[in-house]
Amino acid sequence: MLKQLFILAAPAVLSAWLSISPLKAAAPDEISFNLVPNPKFAACLAADPTAPTPTAKVTVSRGTANDVMIVEMRNFKPGSVFDLFTIQRTNLKSVGVVDPDFKGSFGLAWYQSDIHVGPDGRAEAVVKGILLDGIFGFDADPLPGSVTGAPLVPPTHTFHVGFWFDGPQDAAACGFDPTKPTPFNSVQKAGPNAMISLPDFASGLGPLFSTTNSNTSSDSGPKY
Repeated sequence: MLKQLFILAAPAVLSAWLSISPLKAAAPDEISFNLVPNPKFAACLAADPTAPTPTAKVTVSRGTANDVMIVEMRNFKPGSVFDLFTIQRTNLKSVGVVDPDFKGSFGLAWYQSDIHVGPDGRAEAVVKGILLDGIFGFDADPLPGSVTGAPLVPPTHTFHVGFWFDGPQDAAACGFDPTKPTPFNSVQKAGPNAMISLPDFASGLGPLFSTTNSNTSSDSGPKY
């Protein structure tokens, strides 16, 4: 009798396993992507115009409770300091050129790490947290006059990665006005964006979105 029940149940179990397997396969355990220089300020990343082109590679490994992101940088101006963020939007299109529709706001931003470039022009930043597919933030304070308790800032994904010049003077030689700092450092007086990720051509989402799971397939804010 038990043998018969097992035989009858086996097709159902196999069917359930097959239905789950594609979802797991769609969520990779590790992703890698490159950050792209903000074209206007690219010349201020290297020591001089004859130096090799600065590069920044991001690798994110999925964990059981959280994930690990490693940012590896090469050929930067020695002694440079940057501030790493995960952000809602990028100002670049998928081909690496400035998006003419970018409205000037990177949206919700999470401060992740400082980056200090060594005398050899290299740097590495390691971040541990919820990163792949599930990263989001919100402001739980209710909207003024809200009768439903709707949050002031709704849950918003930050699927992009970028870093900013730490000091307003760091990109002055490239045309940045140091009297108008950005808030992208611990004292909210940083320079402009230095390098940033590109959106996916098809979905418009940032590279930290790596799965087709329907539970996280939409961006609660603008996707660029």
